[in-house]
Amino acid sequence: MIEICEVGPRDGIQNEVKFVPTDTKVALIQKLIDSGVQYVEAVSFVNRKVVPQMADAEELLSRLPVQDDVKYAGLVLSRTGLERALKTDIGYLHVVTTTSDSFNLKNAKRTVEDATAELSGVVADGVAAGRNVVGVLGTAFGCPFEGEVPVERVLRVAETFLKTGCRAITLADTTGMANPQQVADVVAAFKRAFGADLDVGLHFHNTRGLGLANVLAGYHAGVERFDSSIGGLGGCPFAPKAVGNVCTEDMVNMFHGMGVETGTDLEQLVETAKGMEQNIERPLDGMLMKAGIA
Repeated sequence: MIEICEVGPRDGIQNEVKFVPTDTKVALIQKLIDSGVQYVEAVSFVNRKVVPQMADAEELLSRLPVQDDVKYAGLVLSRTGLERALKTDIGYLHVVTTTSDSFNLKNAKRTVEDATAELSGVVADGVAAGRNVVGVLGTAFGCPFEGEVPVERVLRVAETFLKTGCRAITLADTTGMANPQQVADVVAAFKRAFGADLDVGLHFHNTRGLGLANVLAGYHAGVERFDSSIGGLGGCPFAPKAVGNVCTEDMVNMFHGMGVETGTDLEQLVETAKGMEQNIERPLDGMLMKAGIA
């Protein structure tokens, strides 16, 4: 069965111009859970002034329903973010670095090597504190500033994170540059390097219209965990030209049509997407919410 990590409440909302109240986020996450989603990237522990949509991370987490079968994750980009996260009860930490020096230097003022050195300590301390840590590697399929990112560099960063305690790795296509053949090749390289049992997830943006095609390529390459966003919400405030994430209900529709289980109720997901479109007050990118299921 496919595991969906729903990133709409974090990656989806963070770039919206219209402020999304905490009440709306709580209601969205509850509806997603009611639809069968069991893994939600709910918050980001980042500078409140830089990403004001995520300023309510602690309050939001305190108001979410506690269920044994639901996992909540928060994005961590620095030691300061880790310190905030560890003051909450969040169970999963998504520790993020990009794998492109050009991207990192423009957005974090440090090289990939420097970022990896700091964040490997963050990973180790998060694990020591009893949290599940997933390493998220941005620009894993290309950089908007320097183009190709060698897969060997992505593998080196992944190896460092795994050695310091990461339970899984997510490969993120930060600005939607991946293509299906590349996805298959990169996943194969990871399996050769770390073994078939490594928990690898994929995170795609639909910038160039290849989001679902890349998901399918990843699935055929053996990946069973995918990030997606309700209604196709998304975009990164640090990544030029990044548009929405792969749309959750569109991805579920594809898998259900293939006879692949996702554990989710497609009709409920579509209704949730329509409701979020009303809250955001702009058209969202999801296709199924426009075309209908039948």
